[in-house]
Amino acid sequence: MTFAKKMMTATAALALTTGAAFADAHAMNPMVGGAEMSAEKNIIENAVNSADHTTLVAAVKAAGLVETLSGEGPFTVFAPTNAGFDRLDAGAVENLLKPENKDQLTEVLTCHVVGKAVMAEALQGMIKDDGGEHPVPTLGGCTLQASYADDGRMMLADENGNAAFVTIADVKQSNGVIHVIDGVMLPKQ
Repeated sequence: MTFAKKMMTATAALALTTGAAFADAHAMNPMVGGAEMSAEKNIIENAVNSADHTTLVAAVKAAGLVETLSGEGPFTVFAPTNAGFDRLDAGAVENLLKPENKDQLTEVLTCHVVGKAVMAEALQGMIKDDGGEHPVPTLGGCTLQASYADDGRMMLADENGNAAFVTIADVKQSNGVIHVIDGVMLPKQ
């Protein structure tokens, strides 16, 4: 093999290795709503880029929580998708977004926020240690119950029995972590 051919082979191997390392680095933080989530951005900076979280972002803005969720944290946010909000009764989202319902909206949103960063593996351990279900107190005063469905998916239930599955776990943020969920957790009614 000639020197030039050896160099081309070595360069190709390096390019493949570098490409794989680059892909692995991006695979560490999943895409959400068609957008790359950067662990160097905060919860709000990432959420505004997700096409699946436009309702959540609108609600956070209406509740005046942008500054809070852009803050130092750490926070864990169980982030409902647009489809999760669509599961609520007809007109519920529109009603919550009215200025006169800001306090109620804030309570609903903060029932999705924990005042520390909790990765899925840690929560999984807590569920196991607690015999299959672990209480998750939120900043909104709700206590969610984390467990696993029969098919192995992590599930959350609010105090009303509403359930949601974690569809994307461990989306790292500079001020915590997001776990995408397919439903909305509500305060006890």
